[in-house]
Amino acid sequence: MTPDAAPADPSPAESPQRPATAPRRRPTPAQIRRWRKYLADERAEGAVYRELAARREGEERQILLELAQAELRHEMHWHRMLGEHAHRRTRPSAKRVVLRSLARHFGSVFVLALAQRAEGASPYAEDSDATPQMAADELVHEEVVRGLAVRGRNRLSGNFRAAVFGANDGLVSNLALVMGMGATGASSSLVLFTGFAGLLAGALSMGAGEYVSVRSQRELLSASKPTQATLAAAPNLDLDANELVLVYKARGMSQEAAEHRAAERMGYFSCDCDPSLSLNPEKADEDGMEHETIGSALGASAASFCFFASGAIVPILPYLLGLSGTPAVIVATVLVGLALLCTGGVVGLLSGASPAKRAFRQLGIGLGAAACTYGLGLLFGTTAL
Repeated sequence: MTPDAAPADPSPAESPQRPATAPRRRPTPAQIRRWRKYLADERAEGAVYRELAARREGEERQILLELAQAELRHEMHWHRMLGEHAHRRTRPSAKRVVLRSLARHFGSVFVLALAQRAEGASPYAEDSDATPQMAADELVHEEVVRGLAVRGRNRLSGNFRAAVFGANDGLVSNLALVMGMGATGASSSLVLFTGFAGLLAGALSMGAGEYVSVRSQRELLSASKPTQATLAAAPNLDLDANELVLVYKARGMSQEAAEHRAAERMGYFSCDCDPSLSLNPEKADEDGMEHETIGSALGASAASFCFFASGAIVPILPYLLGLSGTPAVIVATVLVGLALLCTGGVVGLLSGASPAKRAFRQLGIGLGAAACTYGLGLLFGTTAL
């Protein structure tokens, strides 16, 4: 064979053995539909996080953008799985559409609570077409969103608690009062007067009670919070004979940590040889105490008064519109039932639980209480008036 001649093709026996690669199985129509839905949902979730990030700053903004980037990785997985079928777009689920719209226009803790539920309901753990890393990612994402939502929940927890309790108390107590009076056969004017009296009395009682409750709670926490007295007394104390160590031991510190803190307070050293025995300077003398976010007394009182009144007026709306007797009772019950479903759903949403379950629980409790007074009204009737 001349140098310029091309080498002959090797015979089959002489051919090098190449590892056989199994041809990729074509996806079924059901798989294509499911993957397209996953792809659309991942795109929508990434858009939700970007919409939320646009309304925030600093650390929260960065966290949300990183979540959007993680959703992009999941999006690319389904894009690769679909291959030539990825060009056809599918609408995301209705929940994702609503969530993105809310994120674009509101960007509140309600949206984060909904996003938390969406991450927690991921089907990837049961779907073999999703990777284990993707299923793990969704679990982590739920906790990240939960952490972001906690910040908003803490800001709402004080006055929001008073508002929710006030609205529910107004709905339930005044519905029970109106239904009880309506069942006796009393005139519409008497039922209406009774409803207004219940509204005013309840709202004043709730407002005053909430003010006293929150004020007392804040005073109790203030009395329990460590003072800065140790800083003033420390320079004049003897390291070998003083009660400064007892102060820190009374706050729950170990003997070693208490002695370290006492020496630090008295100026025997200016740096921490063992930082684990000292508190962060920004939290000095708090000793790890965590106080519940309870809101202001006036704010809680005003919220309680207003929301009780807003809830208590619902049962008397039919009487204000001229209805009377059984039709008025039925309309009042329906209106209050819808309001209870709304407040229960909001509470469930903010708590990260099932809104539907909390809504129907609220409805059952409220209508059950009203049914008791309605039964008493039927039992006594107008003859007892």
